[in-house]
Formats: sequence, structure tokens, C-alpha cells
Amino acid sequence: MGTRAIGKLLRGAAAAAMTAALAFTLTACGGGDDEAPNAGSSAQPSGRGGDGGSDGRQDGSGGENGGEDGGEGTALATIKGSDGVNIVVTSVVRDQGGFVTVKGRIENTGDQVYAFRHWTAGDTELASKGASVGGMTLVDKKGKKRYYILRDTDDNCLCTMFPSGLGGGKTADFFAQFPAPPAETTEVDLQVPTMSSVTVQITDK
Repeated sequence: MGTRAIGKLLRGAAAAAMTAALAFTLTACGGGDDEAPNAGSSAQPSGRGGDGGSDGRQDGSGGENGGEDGGEGTALATIKGSDGVNIVVTSVVRDQGGFVTVKGRIENTGDQVYAFRHWTAGDTELASKGASVGGMTLVDKKGKKRYYILRDTDDNCLCTMFPSGLGGGKTADFFAQFPAPPAETTEVDLQVPTMSSVTVQITDK
């Protein structure tokens, strides 16, 4: 084989090698985003009652495990209603932003849809927004002060909504966000209209 032919073969082989290397580089750089975590995949209450951004509400949807994440975990307290609807509180957390967030689950042990009619504490404006846990309050007996659920600029409560009620035999997660009592207050009474109150401990985040 002549020198000229050998030179052509060598140049062809080098070009093929460069093409393969380039293809490998592009493949390695293009697949990183598939493994990246989704920063918006876990919704949390905003904790801001007046910024006018997200209204902070979560839809309980009336189905199994609907609503804001937080129903999982050990029960801190349970309030049993006379109509077969129970509230299980799983966390009461005070954060550095000056808010207390209550999370838990609501269990409807009956066979009828529960509409939360009395849980807005007679507040017609709140009731007009739909069924919710909006009438829930925290009472600081030591400081002699009652705390109501925060609302946004559209007067929506920062709490779980139940537009379809809660079906019989169903359980739904809930959250409700309040202004935080002073740091020296370590326990409060959780009160819900038509139900008995229960004392819960506050955990600092």
C-alpha cells in the first residue's frame, strides 16, 4: 500500500475517534437534570398572613389522606367529637419566623359526609370561603391570650380547606398556622368549636 493511501486511512481513523469522543461528551453533560431534586415538590404553609402572594391554603379534598402533609406521626393529643369526627394532633411547632403550625389528621368514623359547618365559629366571612378548620384557636392560659388562625390579604385562612367535606370512613391531613405565643409559653390549649379542648406542647424548630 502506498504512502498516500496510508495517510488517508490514518486521517479517517482520527476523525472517527474525535466524533465518538464528542458524542460521549454531549451524552454525559445532558443527563444531569433528570436526577435533580424538585424544590417545589413539597408544599409547606407560607406562614405569611399579609404578603398577598400564595393564599397558603391546602385542599383537604375529602378523600383518603387529603390535604397538607403532616398527618403521619405519633399522636400528641386526640379530640373525640360526639358526631364520630376525631382530631388527631401530631405536631405543634414554633418556628423562628414567629409562627406556630399545627398539623395532624381528621378522622370521620361515621358513615355520612362531614361538612364542618360549625368549625368556622360563626364567622360568616370565613364560612363564605368554604368548609375548613378555620375556627380552631390556641389559648395561652398563662398569658391569658387567644390566638386565631392567620389569614392572607383576601381573608383566606392559612389552613386546610375541605370544599367537599370529609366522607364517611375517610381520614384527611390538616394544618393550621397561628401567630406564635411568647417563647416562654411551652403549652397551649387547642380548641375547636363544638368539641372539647386539649392541652398540647409546643416544639421549637
